[in-house]
Amino acid sequence: MSFVTMSDGAEIFYKDWGVGQPVLFSHGWPLNSDSWDAQMLFLASNGYRCIAHDRRGHGRSTQTWLGNEMDTYADDLATLIETLDLRDVVLVGFSTGGGEVARYIGRHGTARVAKAALISAVPPLMMRRDDNPDGVPVEVFDGIRAGSITDRSQTYRNLADGPFFGNDRPGAEVSDGVRAAFWLQTMQSGHRNAFECIKAFSETDFRPDLAAFDVPTLVVHGDDDQVVPLAVGGQASAALVKDATLLVYPGAPHGITDTHSARLSSDLLAFLNA
Repeated sequence: MSFVTMSDGAEIFYKDWGVGQPVLFSHGWPLNSDSWDAQMLFLASNGYRCIAHDRRGHGRSTQTWLGNEMDTYADDLATLIETLDLRDVVLVGFSTGGGEVARYIGRHGTARVAKAALISAVPPLMMRRDDNPDGVPVEVFDGIRAGSITDRSQTYRNLADGPFFGNDRPGAEVSDGVRAAFWLQTMQSGHRNAFECIKAFSETDFRPDLAAFDVPTLVVHGDDDQVVPLAVGGQASAALVKDATLLVYPGAPHGITDTHSARLSSDLLAFLNA
């Protein structure tokens, strides 16, 4: 198993498959790098070096008490990139991982970055505020926090069985295996880490970070995303990133890395090869 040590001693696990131009994947809440396995296997089999890490407090990485916010996540990403000496790297972020990618570019720039992709991502700002009236009400996130405290296992299972994969929609066919894999990954996250990450992904304002994007950027979002609505996430981000390409998957839910795995892998390969 491979780890990189952060400045505070946290050990960040990563997997590193294939050879070629590096593609670095950032996962969603409260998952880990295993959630990217389908895309990593496909792209590594098509000439790319695919790297994915477990965010601090998630998966096999250290369950730190502190640092469960976007600045630290982005700095951890920077340490990983610099330690592995990645250059011309393509950053791909899903959901919360899209926020991590955005904050990395906002804090560390694009000197080492060739392209970026935001998949069902939380930027520019999820929570409803006076300056973000179309955002998601805070009561939604308070409900997730309450569920995380009282019975986080069932809360995660409810997400998998319902809105995350759109399994609550008529005719949905999301396998027991996909939903079980989601639950297994979520239960590997640290309790405090996952709890504090709710604030990080919902309340962080990424609009200044998106303004710093100066590399080709792909934005992919489902138009039936019940977790990060298309208008709140993908459409708003694409409008703020200069010359971004927006791909909208009709009828697709939040978890398109699984429900639309083949299409997403193909679209990512086309974006990488362009």
